Amino acid sequence: MSKYMSMDTLRFLLFEVQDFADLLEYERYADYDAEAIDVMLSAAKDLADKEYYPTFREMDEQPVRYEDGKIITHPKLGHILSKAAEAGLFGSTFSYEHGGMQLPQMVFGATNHIYQAANNNVVGYVNLTTGAANLIVTFGSQALIDTYVPQMMTGKWMGTMALTEPQAGSSLSDIVTSAQPVEGGAYKIKGQKIFISGGDHPYADNFVHLTLARIEGAPAGTKGISLFVVPKFRPEADGQLVANDVVTAGDFQKMGQKGYATTHLAYGENDDCYGYLVGQPHQGLRYMFQMMNEARIDVGLTAASVASAAYYASLQYASERPQGRRLTSDGKKDIGAEQTLIINHPDVRRMLLFQKAVVEGSLSLLLACGRLSDLHLVETGEAKEEAHLLLELLTPIAKTYPSEMGRMAISNGLQILGGYGFCTDFPLQQYYRDVRIMSLYEGTTGIQSLDLLGRKITMQDGRALKILSKQMMATIAEASTLSELQPYANQLAEKLQLTQDVLQHLLTYAKTGNYERYLADATIFMEFFGTITIAWQWLKIGIIAKRALLTEDTQFGSHFYKSKLLTMRFFFRYELRRTSALADILKDPESLTTLREKELII
Repeated sequence: MSKYMSMDTLRFLLFEVQDFADLLEYERYADYDAEAIDVMLSAAKDLADKEYYPTFREMDEQPVRYEDGKIITHPKLGHILSKAAEAGLFGSTFSYEHGGMQLPQMVFGATNHIYQAANNNVVGYVNLTTGAANLIVTFGSQALIDTYVPQMMTGKWMGTMALTEPQAGSSLSDIVTSAQPVEGGAYKIKGQKIFISGGDHPYADNFVHLTLARIEGAPAGTKGISLFVVPKFRPEADGQLVANDVVTAGDFQKMGQKGYATTHLAYGENDDCYGYLVGQPHQGLRYMFQMMNEARIDVGLTAASVASAAYYASLQYASERPQGRRLTSDGKKDIGAEQTLIINHPDVRRMLLFQKAVVEGSLSLLLACGRLSDLHLVETGEAKEEAHLLLELLTPIAKTYPSEMGRMAISNGLQILGGYGFCTDFPLQQYYRDVRIMSLYEGTTGIQSLDLLGRKITMQDGRALKILSKQMMATIAEASTLSELQPYANQLAEKLQLTQDVLQHLLTYAKTGNYERYLADATIFMEFFGTITIAWQWLKIGIIAKRALLTEDTQFGSHFYKSKLLTMRFFFRYELRRTSALADILKDPESLTTLREKELII
């Protein structure tokens, strides 16, 4: 079976780089130890090998389709979901009180990486159900929790997130799905939702749609949005399920992730659709952001995982494909010599190192975000607030960097295969198609960039950025004690100063009320700051790797740690240096994209 991810790298990042063991000292996670977690990781890999990976290509070749009013999926989806339920994946992070395993989010992320790298068509069904159930637990009434969460924890009922509407797109302030109160505390729901991931399939008894809608008379804009549980089948007092007038009107045929249903839902066409308010009226968007932020981290993890699978496919091909000959000392080729493997060509090695740097740097950041999520759950006071603020700041980066750079990494992998990369006989073209949607899911790159620069950087007078800078400086100080890493520590310190220079320039526009100019190049800032953030992760990796080599505590073998150091050096040389050019763009006083329409020449 082909390799699609590295268990050694996953264990290294989880146990050595991201200080996972510290979490086990908290009461919530006291029932676990490192050995038990390691067994879970091995079990996840075994399940992924046996059930997820074998259908990866098949789900692309036999895509989800809409036929006779029903969603048709790959026939093995039901079997895989039942195996996921047996493994407890639907409720693994939930408290014992709600029937969960109280598994740390870091571990949930680590196992998800395995499953997503094996088959990215499947995991979304599970994770959306988990996110929807968690939203009900956090904000819903006890009646909603008792009615829906136990069924969702078993996977018998599945959950979705229903935000987008045909006329509104990503502009949630323009949604028009309506909610009319009726006797008994329920609401009649009418409207349409599109792009509903995992919105329907034959292998669940019910679907619980977490739906944004407007109660009649609600304020305009996002302030008037409320959140409702709208089941496909509503449970009656006698336990029977009755059709709730939520109709699957179609499935969007996508460029990639063809095994993952993306539905169009119509609510209340027969005036018989009932929804149940979650929490307080007009607080729906605030509530939904919990699930959206969880989903954004998951999208970033999916992108990194797909890029991981593409990297190992590229590496395998480069290690087996002979082509061309190495140059001799006089700069010529010895035509009489045997062909060399393409992995021996410097440009191919550059592309492989780029893939590896993106995948492992992204995965390190995503596990760090999982740790922050865990700390926010178990900590109190200032430590809890700081974990929350730092997670808020890092979430748009953790979603966007793997999505954008993962696509570029896979493109490099496709290039390594040459013409074969473009052919369906090899998986690179599928990975390339699958990853493309990650920069669109859960808020496009432009939206994430506006969130980062427009909201997260400035919130609480820049407090989150100060917390992150403090952590980066601690890493820089630690790296500076190791002579080999000191040049890289100095480079990162320079980039932190460059960040301050860039922000000082941009904030002059915000302070004068010119917010359009301040945010005009938010996407460029995302690339700039995202690259610096990943460099921070690589410096952390470099510290652990170098110390392991110095102490000869190399449980994964000395080659493994030397490889990490090489990749760190590659990232600093080839990627971090690009931020200087991005900074020049950001600090340029000329504005080209904020010109009014009459001034544009098209």
